[in-house]
Amino acid sequence: MYLQRQYQPGRKWLARLPFESDLLGEIEKFAAEQNIKVGQVKVIGAVKKAVLGFYDQQSKEYRSLYFNKPLEILHCSGNLSIKDGTPKAHLHIALGSEDGAALGGHLLPGTIVFAGEAVIEELIGPEMVRGYDLQTGLPLWEK
Repeated sequence: MYLQRQYQPGRKWLARLPFESDLLGEIEKFAAEQNIKVGQVKVIGAVKKAVLGFYDQQSKEYRSLYFNKPLEILHCSGNLSIKDGTPKAHLHIALGSEDGAALGGHLLPGTIVFAGEAVIEELIGPEMVRGYDLQTGLPLWEK
């Protein structure tokens, strides 16, 4: 592993996400309110609409994918760390449509909650800070 650190379990929350809230924004707001520097996140539920990202490795830019329809959250997970001095959630999400088709990607702002339940676990140890990585163009954890 290129970068590894060991953590101890900290506080853990079960939380209901507010109706019509922005999924990513709500997780980051909660992390800031609770002063969570490092953690992990899992979410289940449904969204009214979704905005997902696909990272184009050639252009080193995210392409936004818009889905303006109700979708079930099949799986959503990721981590919390620090970027630009504030908690940043890095989440990926798999969604299912009414015909059983699945789609997924990087969770972006604009994904609106219909109903959602989250498990947020704080990890105790050194801060993980995101910074620009020249090789990938992504905000990755720094040493």
